[in-house]
Amino acid sequence: MLPDVQDEVDARGIALDEVGISGLRYPTEFTDGATRQSGIGSFDVLVTLPSDRRGTHMSRMVQLVQEQLAVIDPRELPLVLKQIAARMDIDRALVRVALPVATTVVAPVSGLKAFQTSDLHLSAAINTGSFELVTSITAQVTSLCPCSKTISDYGAHNQRSDVKVSVSGTDSDPYPMSIADLVQLIRASGSCPVYPIVKRPDERAITMTAYDNPAFVEDMARDISLELRGRNVGHTVRIRNLESIHSHDAVASVSWAPPSAPTV
Repeated sequence: MLPDVQDEVDARGIALDEVGISGLRYPTEFTDGATRQSGIGSFDVLVTLPSDRRGTHMSRMVQLVQEQLAVIDPRELPLVLKQIAARMDIDRALVRVALPVATTVVAPVSGLKAFQTSDLHLSAAINTGSFELVTSITAQVTSLCPCSKTISDYGAHNQRSDVKVSVSGTDSDPYPMSIADLVQLIRASGSCPVYPIVKRPDERAITMTAYDNPAFVEDMARDISLELRGRNVGHTVRIRNLESIHSHDAVASVSWAPPSAPTV
């Protein structure tokens, strides 16, 4: 029998916060009851390492991705993390997954349909039986500067904005908002949504919609946070305006947690 070096006793007396695998690209399928898509996910699987253990079994982590995360349903992740912790014989584990997801977008005038891709990140952690899931979506909107509109005789500068919304869930309610709802919340937060297919009538409508709805980066962050607070959902909002007339970007962020709940 080959020796198991990872199971050797370590005499240095130093526990490690995280050990494991990172950047494992693996086929997976995401489903939450409303959205169902297959793709290649990027996985991190991390565990604590007690002070008396020399190493962990990283090959088991790849097996766990194969066995437990070939299909990812965020509502089932509390059970999955408990199974991973038991398999690795530890009480703390962290799984991160990054995966692009696409939603159908309809052009405002022509009615042409196309897919708009957003970036999904899931970060699921278990610590001595306590579970937390952070679901993050990053999508883009158009923002038109209220100051530019006010001080200009005509026109106003506008730009695309990267909007990242992260919502927190626990064992009892791991997935408080669906991917589709989060994408829709982001698309409604700016001066106007962005569209993959834009014909001339669409472009006219989009331009005028943005002009009629100017929004600072601060406005968007507050509006999204206000909506999530109304739903009693813990969250972090981070927005970056990819400024079109400045040599810098404009950013804003805000975090909020319901009473007695951890901040994302």
